[in-house]
Amino acid sequence: MGFLKEFKTFALKGNVMDMAVGVIIGGAFGKIVTSLVNDILMPPIGMLLGNVDFKDLKVNLAALKDAAVSVVNEGAVPSEPVYWNYGAFIQQVVDFTILAFCVFLLVKFMTRLSHLKKKEEEKPATPPAPPAPSKEEVLLTEIRDLLKEKK
Repeated sequence: MGFLKEFKTFALKGNVMDMAVGVIIGGAFGKIVTSLVNDILMPPIGMLLGNVDFKDLKVNLAALKDAAVSVVNEGAVPSEPVYWNYGAFIQQVVDFTILAFCVFLLVKFMTRLSHLKKKEEEKPATPPAPPAPSKEEVLLTEIRDLLKEKK
């Protein structure tokens, strides 16, 4: 029973819950960035490059192999196509770049907020007003002043 209690204490700590929320939000944010790259950014870039769909950019490696084999063996059977999908790689690089830039901006924003918070904490508090003199101090001050007058 102690193990379950320990696990419950660990799982319900603020840091673990914050991390879980961060992972969930990060996953959703990653999907948004992927959609931004695939559906918004890459189509116009592909159109500017001559109606190219980056998903379709690939090199058939098996065709290269078959061409080399056919020179040696004229009766060779072509193998299944093997593609080098460099267009998908380009999309992933753009996706990563945008995601990394967003994380950079978020970290920079959070750092700026923490510096502002530190500055507020570092401001010296106005010194408290001196306490009002007690009745005894007031009376002693009056006596001192009267004695000064008599001399």
